[in-house]
Amino acid sequence: MLHASMTIDPAFRVAPVNRRTFGSFVEHMGRCVYTGIYEPEHPAADADGFRTDVAELVRELGVTTVRYPGGNFVSGYRWEDGVGPKDQRPVRRELAWHSTETNRFGLDEFAAWTRKLGIEPMMALNLGTRGLQEAIDLLEYANHPGGTRLSDRRIANGSTEPHGIGMWCLGNEMDGPWQIGHKTAHEYGRLAAEVARAMRMSDPGLELVACGSSGPEMPTFGAWEAEVLEQTYDHVDYISLHSYYEEHDGDLASFLASGAEMDAFIESVVATADAVRAKLGAKKRIQLSFDEWNVWYRLRFEAQEPSTDWPVAPRVIEDRYHVADAVVFGSLLISLLRHSDRVTSASLAQLVNVIAPIMTEPGGPAWRQTTFHPFALTSANAKGTVLRVEPRSPVRETARYGEVPLVDAVATHDAENGEAAVFLVNRSTDEPVTVEVDLRGLAADRVASCLTLHDEDVYAANTRERPDRVVPRENTDVRLEDGRLSAVLPPVSWTVLKLALPRT
Repeated sequence: MLHASMTIDPAFRVAPVNRRTFGSFVEHMGRCVYTGIYEPEHPAADADGFRTDVAELVRELGVTTVRYPGGNFVSGYRWEDGVGPKDQRPVRRELAWHSTETNRFGLDEFAAWTRKLGIEPMMALNLGTRGLQEAIDLLEYANHPGGTRLSDRRIANGSTEPHGIGMWCLGNEMDGPWQIGHKTAHEYGRLAAEVARAMRMSDPGLELVACGSSGPEMPTFGAWEAEVLEQTYDHVDYISLHSYYEEHDGDLASFLASGAEMDAFIESVVATADAVRAKLGAKKRIQLSFDEWNVWYRLRFEAQEPSTDWPVAPRVIEDRYHVADAVVFGSLLISLLRHSDRVTSASLAQLVNVIAPIMTEPGGPAWRQTTFHPFALTSANAKGTVLRVEPRSPVRETARYGEVPLVDAVATHDAENGEAAVFLVNRSTDEPVTVEVDLRGLAADRVASCLTLHDEDVYAANTRERPDRVVPRENTDVRLEDGRLSAVLPPVSWTVLKLALPRT
């Protein structure tokens, strides 16, 4: 059997656990909104048309923020279409995903939904077909208490209190040629700086996110971030990152190592942002908003024939996730936590139906995909401070990412409540690994729980008929003695260890 070891000590601090790490994303795409979070005709719908069965799963998932309304959708969106009496809202063709948008769900519904669930709203602005005036109009409508034309319009529409949206994305993926209103880095940087300056005139306390590259594979990656940040550095707080991962041509070993690629992507953006900081002589550091990340079988989607009609809420990229997907997903969360000193906001894309942890059927049930479980358990157990963990592990050569450790891990420590958690992944495709963990620095009393997501069939998935086919199960191959823990991690597995500690 393979062996790995690591030491966990409260002195190895990275940063506090940021609750915004556990954000998600709702886009007007496919069935994410319609028959996802919103379905007035559903038996479980509340008085506002929100599916309560979905809301319960979102609460269980532990989502803290939600980015809205896109995504590619936002670059052609007119926010005014989605407010006011529903029977007066226009129906329009939606170009990004080639569908029909009814606008029955808009800003006020989104704000009401997040308020019910205790979620922080995060708003994206259309800087594709629109610009400065529309952005500050939307800000006035959403956040101004009253006494102006647009704030009074919100009040007349039934939202007497301001929506209080504090975090705003200045466009979406503007480097992508697929984007409506695609721009060069210079064009986008100038527009983003103008919009940011005007928004801060309204509210200096806003948190603003500039568009980074749509992914590390973009030919302008790095140069885009440098150009955009040179123009916007004084006016924004974040630069965004987007990246998706999938298994290519049956290469499971490389797929399981996707977290190594996320690590490299984050560290490259940090280096670029800090280089701009040095060039400008700036004092503040730009933070990272990883506001689109997930497993997505994009090549499969791109191989499909394009739609020739304009359907309402079509079934778009409703990937069915299996065990290996969930293990990779859990490893991506490890990467995000490990970089909590700079990645202080993240959004899983998306929340319901569209490459999502939650699936629904119109008029029918809602259920958890395999990826639901690593997110929910990490959100529930990652508390206090992130601790750096450097596993000593066997390595394997992968075709896409070179030599990668088989075991990856991160830990969190909540001294006040006497808890710690260790999140681990075994990337081996065929061998278990015995992991020895030195916990003497934490003075751990006992293992409160050890849950492992694993199945003999790495492609097993949850379905409507078998919604609990794949769930985390108690791992009994765990021993704690004299501050040293031993655990056996099966191949292709993700594990969370919860430890009980003396309270301080």
